[in-house]
This record gives sequence, C-alpha cells and structure tokens, in this order.
Amino acid sequence: MEKFHEGDLYRNPHRLSFCGKVILFNCKRANDSGRSQLVFCSLSFERGSNMFLKAADGAAVISGKRSTHADIVTCTCALNVQKRVTTPCVLVIKKSERGESFKYSLLTLGSSNRLEPCIEFKLPYQLKESVCILQGPTVLWSHAGHVCYTSLQAGEVKQIPIQWSHSVVGALPLHKEQVFVLGQQNISDQCSNNQPTSQTLGYFVESGQVFDGTMILPHPYICITRCIRVLSAEKVDGVLKSDVVAATSNQQLVYFENGIVKDVCQLPFEGPESIQVVNTGRNGCLLVISFQQGHVCAVWREAFQIASNWSGVSSVHVDDFLGCGTDQMLLIFQDQGVTGQPLEKFLLTDLCGLSYAEDNGAPKTPPAQPENYLLTLQALESRLQSGLTVLQELQREVRVKERVLHQSVQALTDVVSQRKPILTQPEQEGLIALWDCDDESKDEALDDKMQDMPSVSSKPQVDKLWHRVAEDRMVVGVILTTDSAVPLASVSLSILTETDQSSMPAVIQTQSQVFWLPAPCSSSSSSSSSSASTFSEPAAKRSKQHNASRPSDLNTCRLAVTAVTRLTPLLNSGCVKCRVLLHYVQKQDAVARVSNPTPVVLHCGQVALDIHSDFQTRLLQNPELRTDEVKEDLLSLMAVLDRWVFHIDSPDHSLGDIDGWIQKRVGCKRIEVSPQYLLINTSGPSALMLLHWHQITPFQGELSVHSSQLQMLQLLDSLLAYLPASCSIQPVRGTRGQGAAQMFSLALEKELVSIRECVSLLLTEEEEEKRKSLGQEETPDLGTVMGLQRLREVWQGDVDSSRMRLSPLVDVGRYRRLTQSLSKVQLDCDLAALLDTARSLPD
Repeated sequence: MEKFHEGDLYRNPHRLSFCGKVILFNCKRANDSGRSQLVFCSLSFERGSNMFLKAADGAAVISGKRSTHADIVTCTCALNVQKRVTTPCVLVIKKSERGESFKYSLLTLGSSNRLEPCIEFKLPYQLKESVCILQGPTVLWSHAGHVCYTSLQAGEVKQIPIQWSHSVVGALPLHKEQVFVLGQQNISDQCSNNQPTSQTLGYFVESGQVFDGTMILPHPYICITRCIRVLSAEKVDGVLKSDVVAATSNQQLVYFENGIVKDVCQLPFEGPESIQVVNTGRNGCLLVISFQQGHVCAVWREAFQIASNWSGVSSVHVDDFLGCGTDQMLLIFQDQGVTGQPLEKFLLTDLCGLSYAEDNGAPKTPPAQPENYLLTLQALESRLQSGLTVLQELQREVRVKERVLHQSVQALTDVVSQRKPILTQPEQEGLIALWDCDDESKDEALDDKMQDMPSVSSKPQVDKLWHRVAEDRMVVGVILTTDSAVPLASVSLSILTETDQSSMPAVIQTQSQVFWLPAPCSSSSSSSSSSASTFSEPAAKRSKQHNASRPSDLNTCRLAVTAVTRLTPLLNSGCVKCRVLLHYVQKQDAVARVSNPTPVVLHCGQVALDIHSDFQTRLLQNPELRTDEVKEDLLSLMAVLDRWVFHIDSPDHSLGDIDGWIQKRVGCKRIEVSPQYLLINTSGPSALMLLHWHQITPFQGELSVHSSQLQMLQLLDSLLAYLPASCSIQPVRGTRGQGAAQMFSLALEKELVSIRECVSLLLTEEEEEKRKSLGQEETPDLGTVMGLQRLREVWQGDVDSSRMRLSPLVDVGRYRRLTQSLSKVQLDCDLAALLDTARSLPD
C-alpha cells in the first residue's frame, strides 16, 4: 500500500456517516507508479477539543493502468443482505482516456477498515443521471427511459421490463419486497396495451412483482416528485399501508398516508435531492431536506413546519456523533481543504439544545451556551417520583378503607347469622379511634401488638457500599444485615445522579441482583470466613427463629444487592456523584396474608465516579488474595456477566476429570475468596469467564458459566470436543431465576384456581341437590289452608338455606377428596418455591 497525503483526501472528498463517524473518500493517482487508488479516512468527534479527529485511514488500488482514470460516482451506507450488516459502499468508475469503455466497481468498507470489492459491471455509456445505492447492496440508475439495476443476487446488469416517462426510487421497511420503483408508462406503451393514461405502476426489484403505485403516491405527484422517504410500511390482509413524505418540484414537502395527501409544508428552496430522518428522542423527529446549490432545511415531523434552514452546505449527515443515544445532524459547509484540516467549518446540532460548531476561518469566539433542557427534564422526573410517592400513600389508605368495609360487612353478616363478630384492633389496621377511650384499653392494645410483632429493627443495616467499573458499565453494591424474622422481598437498588453542574437528581436505569452471604459469627471470625462459600445455610437446617436485635445473633442474615447501569448517561462531566437508594418490601410475618405490601426506600449513601481513576480490580490482578475487596470484585463480576447453567449427562464414562480439564485452560486461576469458582482471564475484561463445576453423581454434573455469549459458545465447542460422543449437554432453563420465579407464580396461580374451583364445585353440588329436591315437589294450591301452610314451610326452608349458605355443611367424603387434591397442588407449589429460593443463591 502506497502512502498518500492527507491534503489530497481533504480536498473535495465524498463523505458519509457510519456508526457515529464521518468517513471521507477520494481517488488519487500515485506519482511514481501512476496507479489509481481509493483512499479513505474516518473521523470521530471529540467534545473536549470541539473537533473531528482522525480515527482510522487506509487505501486500496482500484486501477493499475496509467491510461485508466478513476473517479467516485457516489457513496452511501447500505445493508448487505448476505452478511446482514450495514456497511459503507462506494461506487467507483474506471474509464479509459479515449472514453470507449466504462467499468464500475462497488466497494464496501469492512469492520477491519479494509476496502473489499463487492460488485463489478461494465456499461457502454457513462452514468450521468441520478444513481442510488440501496440495500442488497443494489445499484439503480436511469438511462434512456429505462431503469437498470445490479446487485449481489442479480449477478449482472438487468433492466426493469417497464419503460417509464417519470420514475421515483425508494425502499419499504419490510422483511421482503423492499426496493421499489414507481412511475408512469410511456404513451406508446399505454396505447399499445390499451391501458388508461392515469395508471401508476410500482415494481419490486427483488421479486419482479408489479403493484398498484397509488398506494404509495397518487398519480398527479409522480411527475413532480424529486425524492421520497417511506417513514413506515406494513401489509394488513395483503394490502399495503404506508406513511410517506415526498419533496416536489413545486417547493412542497407532502405527507401521504396510504396514498392520500394528509399535510403539506412549503419549502424555502428549489431542487430537493434527498430526505433524511433525525430521531431526537423525546423531542420528536426532524425531516432534513437537502437541495441543490448547497441549501438545507429541517422540518418538524409532528408539526410539519420549518424548524431551520442553512445555505452554503457541502453535505449533511445524520448519525449519533455524540454517542448520547439520539441522532444529530452534521452540516459541513463549503470551502473545505484550505488549511489541510479534515473538517474546518461544520455545525453539529439536533435543534433541541445540543449544538457544536467550528469555523477555523473566523476568529475564535466562545460558542453560545445552548439551553440546558436536561434540567427541566430532571425536575419533571423528580416531581414524577414525588407524585408516585403520594399516589402510593393514597392507594395504601384506599386498601385500609377497603379492609375496614370488608370487616364491617363481615360483622354485619355475623350479627344476622347470630354469630359472635370478630373485630381487629384499630391499631392493627393503622387507624385512630374517633371517640375517647380509657388508657387501660390503649395499653392492652399496645401489649397485644407487641406480642404479635417481633422486637427487631424495622430497617436493615447497611454494612458497606462499593462501586466498580467494568468496560462500559458501572456496578454499585450494598451489603446488608437484616433479621430473618422480618423477611425482605422485592429487594432492588436505584441510582440517582447529581452532577457538578446541577443538584437536581436524575434517575438512571439499573438492573439489580441479590446474593445471599453467610452471617459473621463474630468480629474475629469475620476475616477468616471471607474465603467461605457464598452459600447460606440450607433452609431445612436453620435454627428456629427467635427475637433478636443484635447483628451478630444467629437469627441475622446478610445479603449483597448489586445494580448495573450503563456509563453513557453518567459521564457528562469529569466526576459524577450518585446517590444509592435501596427498595424493599418488609413483612412482619412470613406467613401473614399481605395483599399489597408497601415498598420501603432506604438511603444507602453516595458513590463518586471519577473517569481518571484506575478501573483495574484486585481480583483480576491477583485472584489469590483473600480480602473483602476481592469479594466485592467477584460480586461485581457476577452481576455484569451473563450466566448459563448446563446439565451434563455421561451414561458410559465418568466425569471426574472435567474440573482438571477446566484448570488446564489458558489463564485459568482459582479464586481463593470463593474456591468453587475458577477465573479465566485471557485478554482483558471482554474475555473474562467464571466457571463452576458441580458434580452431582460420577456420571452427572452441572457446569455454571459466567461470561459473554461468544465465550460461552467457544467453551461449549471445546468441551464437546473433549467429552465422549455419548455425553449430552442440556441447558438448564431460568438460570437467572426467571424460569424458577415463573414456575413459582404459575404454581401459586394453580393453587388459587384449584381452591376456588373445588370449593365452588362442592357448594354447587349441595345447591343442585337442594334445588332438585325442591323441584320435585308439587306447587301448592293457594286457595286452600294446606296450600298456605305449604308456602310457609317453603319460605322457612328458604330462610334456613340462606343461613346454611353463610356457613354451609358439606359431605365428609367430598371434603376429604378436596383436601387430598389441594395437598398435591400445595406440594407442587412448595417445590416451586424451593426452586425459586435455590435459584436466588449464587453457585
């Protein structure tokens, strides 16, 4: 590869945007050999310097003859159907000095920054009219009233068998039949086929199918449409539904819905060439229209009104150049390449508060500070959280009122049924009596309440708060000590950021996990037991619960809660302070009936994230250490990595050597703080892997893998090559607890449905027998004394049946069958609960 001068690349280049970068292409001829080269350079935006800096460059020889001149026709990004990836595509023309032959080459830029030939074809004419590259990649152009194309699937140049007087090219966002051509037939073809002059035809390039083009554009707009953009499309019962915007030669941007005009916007310039869509996130979408002579305008899609316009623009690109998750548009102005810089004059903005500009030709002046709309959004999010808190309090009061009403109805029913009503104390329901009562009754109520509630602290104790950074994610962890007599449920962490620029907190999306830890016996044995397993004592072997308030008591339990979040929304400044909040539900009685428990929020502290600090953890440096910091590194690593569990069954050979096979792998070391885990660290954090082999029997075992999906597949491939052919490896479903939790919820649902159906069936059978006995009796005669007496007996029977309905009597045999069926369902539910508890424990 010959060297090239960057100044040659920066003068009048062809540009495109790809993955948040700007790629420049140009053709040059080497001075010594005379060969034509296609050179490129990718630029990425740096916020600190407010400039586009070079990220990669390269070149490829496209012609080795001195008599051949090469030039770029067009470049864009298109989907490669075979590789299923979007790649930059460049169409290059190679023509001889006499102009007798014209050869075209379509090259793609791969992920390794290498130009690779994709399509080559030869034409007897030079492409002068508009040429477009669509997905496939497919190259389309117009010549002499015909539309021609070539692609990887076609393998050659083909001509669409329809001659159009006017045509428009576009693409539908569908799985099939995406690239299409709309147009009107020539008058000669229409007369020969005796077809009406108002017919508009559409043609799918991939399948060659002809369809009614009026479903996309009405007939009068075909001849005046200069460019088109399909916003959405779908097929409903074989009928195409689409939302389309088209720029016309009448300086109009027209919005079509299913081929019908819905809105029109007057454009400020003539000669539209292309339409791009900018997704700004919460602020909606912008339609960016490029015109001839360097004009550009932006239109709000929702309001369909002009947002802004510019002149003297060389090219406009849409991408996420700032890496913030939304699109921005980059306007590169003309007169480039004077000082040899890649981009001397540009404007990077989304018209919603983000704006970066650079003009090397003008004197340096500090840019105007954009309006920081993020403060408004953060304030609204804080108000939303406060409103949710108030709503939860109101819902809790409504639930208390519903319980009081239910108990009142039950008490009224007991009085009617001549039963003694059973009422709970007002303090138990969180109510205050509206009448005066003596102190003795208050003391008795308080004594009863103290007997029912365990004398433990209502809040768990936060022992330690830590945070780690792994690649592009941050892990925040909290170690808690709580009493097992007051169990916790729905435990999670949330992170609120408070940057240096504003004290308004912002909510960050996180994903939480819970790991149970062994409770320390004493302060002296805490350090010595740090290398023990993270398993808690099995539930069947735990001691009987008793009231205790000391953290070192046998009734306490420890757990670690972690939260993983992305670093992108955090790194808005050099140092970010994050508040950590713990969310949990605390039950006073593990077997108590709590319909809607109230969530509790506990402030755990703050963590400060500094991007200039060293993110290398002690666990990766030395897995043989046995400190609390290494244990935190292990918990953070388990929270970040994905987890899979595989069941290995070997009927013919024992599995005793799998642990030794794992230890022989490159970079494998045992973690001393938790010896059941093996760490494989070959080439940085992206290749980290945690392995745990648990042998159930000599011929069966479970392998737990914490790693990326690619590393897991590579490990399975090596393991299958090592194991005998008779071995089978089956994945265990719900390895993160989702499957076990789903089984538990389904088992609970089945138990509730079984209770309802069995009781309903039991009572229904009793009522049916009574109804049949009453139906068999004859209707009494109302004109006789015996008939009136019979009516009194029937009325008395209805009264007795109403009383029996409040406390019905059932047959002993039927009740026994009911309890037997329910016991089987409850056993299944207990097993599902045990599996769910086991899945929440680390291996």
